[in-house]
Amino acid sequence: MEIARIRQWLNLLVCALLLLKGKGYIVPKTLVENAVSKGAVCLDGSPPAYHLDKGFGEGINNWIVHIEGGGWCNDVTSCLYRKDSRLGSSKQMVEELGFSGILSNEQQFNPDFYNWNRVKVRYCDGSSFTGDVEEVDSTTNLHFRGARIFSVVMEDLRAKGMENAKNAILSGCSAGGLTTILHCDRFKTLLPSGANVKCVPDAGYFINVKDISGASRIEEYYSQVVKTHGSTENLPTSCTSKFSPELCFFPQYVASQINTPIFIVNSAYDSWQINNILAPGAADPNDQWHNCKLDISRCSPDQLSIMQGFKMEFEKALSAVGDSPSKGMFIDSCYAHCQTESQETWYKSDAPHLANKTIAKAVGDWFYDRSPFHHVDCNYPCNPSCQSRVFDLKDHPGI
Repeated sequence: MEIARIRQWLNLLVCALLLLKGKGYIVPKTLVENAVSKGAVCLDGSPPAYHLDKGFGEGINNWIVHIEGGGWCNDVTSCLYRKDSRLGSSKQMVEELGFSGILSNEQQFNPDFYNWNRVKVRYCDGSSFTGDVEEVDSTTNLHFRGARIFSVVMEDLRAKGMENAKNAILSGCSAGGLTTILHCDRFKTLLPSGANVKCVPDAGYFINVKDISGASRIEEYYSQVVKTHGSTENLPTSCTSKFSPELCFFPQYVASQINTPIFIVNSAYDSWQINNILAPGAADPNDQWHNCKLDISRCSPDQLSIMQGFKMEFEKALSAVGDSPSKGMFIDSCYAHCQTESQETWYKSDAPHLANKTIAKAVGDWFYDRSPFHHVDCNYPCNPSCQSRVFDLKDHPGI
């Protein structure tokens, strides 16, 4: 017990040091206590949570609601594993969380959104906030209630001033980016009719592609997620009226029907997708992709060729977004996953650039209609502004 407590404090210390380095700051946790009576609970039955840093000055009626990422659970076993972690229980979440990047409150680090109300919604349901199963198995005590969590958190934020929003952005990273895509149009309906509402998913454009062994592993996995969480009724009906529910967990089948303005931030060589969709461990039993997945500069010519093929598939899937001015995109060729939350990739002189703009500048110009932005990068390793990163295995836990 003492060792666990020491480890927790060490983790907090490391997080604090990283935040100081990245110009972040700490925001306390808010529990939505009344959600329990509505059955809107985490996997373990605990209330959902978020962190809110209130807006100020001219941003007092503007809101960014940013959804935390963290993958999914696709069956009872994997959901039980999550249940006793921060991804399945608010009891396991830290009391304070660091804000930086798109959530920063300093103009020099977040020029267009620094004084907005900035919210980070914690992720504890494992279904990108789509699940809703009424029955709770007394043996496992697992609650599949992600869609209810989304509703009660938004209701709570509306009561705290979001109902009067003049400008609003729904955003999120990874599984939170997927949440942003799936709930984009619904989010708009929760805001005043005259509000300027847009969506900015980050690293959430997961594509339906076969892995290096030829298996459709991610499609099967998403099918299991949808079935386990009872997600069908909470996926966009514009998609489920045409395709099977598991396909409607993929953005490429949903994007063309999204009416709300949306800006896709993603890497065409998304490191999570390379690790878990293109070359998952099950498709690489001899671990030939190990070094390549950790450090793209160590990929063999054949592996790079396969990754270039993945980029082509990604661009094909991305075409569903369309090219109207209301649909923006910043698709770089960096080997990365989630770029809006980190100051280093959001807004710094050496952050990734496309068309001479950082992600922050591109998103801000698009949101305020200063100029449209719709750029897909050239093939790796063409972009010198990409920050070369070497991953650790823990950075990309498998699906």
